[in-house]
Amino acid sequence: MGILDDAKDAAHAAGEKVSRTVDDAKERISDAAEERQADAKVKQAEADRDRVKAKNDFKEGLRD
Repeated sequence: MGILDDAKDAAHAAGEKVSRTVDDAKERISDAAEERQADAKVKQAEADRDRVKAKNDFKEGLRD
């Protein structure tokens, strides 16, 4: 029975390792997606800033 118990323990440990590996991969993918979303928000904010600055510069030019 010792061999069977050892085999069961080894299979259980291997299953846990695979599970952790899958969980880690899912977390990395999720983190990467969040990072891309944050980068997109930053780019949008920068574009809005540039648009407002250009509008304000144009208005200032009209005032002169």
